[in-house]
Amino acid sequence: MEDGIPFTSFAVADVRAEYERLVSKGVRFTQPPTEMGPVTTAVLDDTCGNLIQILTKK
Repeated sequence: MEDGIPFTSFAVADVRAEYERLVSKGVRFTQPPTEMGPVTTAVLDDTCGNLIQILTKK
């Protein structure tokens, strides 16, 4: 986690909707939805020291 590199990544249908859903349940994100070329990504902290990335391809 110190390097800020996600441990794993999951594709989701809509990153922004999933981000809002998870935030409403108390999940802490280290990166909000961010457009990065052909994908939009967000990164969450799994509370065990791992960063998890969710993404949607455009």
